[in-house]
Amino acid sequence: MNFLGVGLPEMLVIFAVALLVFGPRKLPEIGRTLAKTLRSLQDASREFEAQLNREAQELEKAARTQAESVATANPPGKPANGAEPVAATADNSPTADAA
Repeated sequence: MNFLGVGLPEMLVIFAVALLVFGPRKLPEIGRTLAKTLRSLQDASREFEAQLNREAQELEKAARTQAESVATANPPGKPANGAEPVAATADNSPTADAA
């Protein structure tokens, strides 16, 4: 048995010292208080983790939505600035209209 890096022999020594310091009548009350404190810390930790997960999912959803909107606004083959693509001639020489 290993709890927070403390083995069974160490736990027994801690329990014996606590029993001597606080007495047999006060020790159960201290145990209950400690258990309630640990439970509230665990609950707070779970709530914090859940909130982080919700925020991460919202960020992923927003990034996905933004990527989809960019992809639909700029289909492949069309320049990102919205200009029409220019058809190039084989020899890239000016046409007769330009003269």
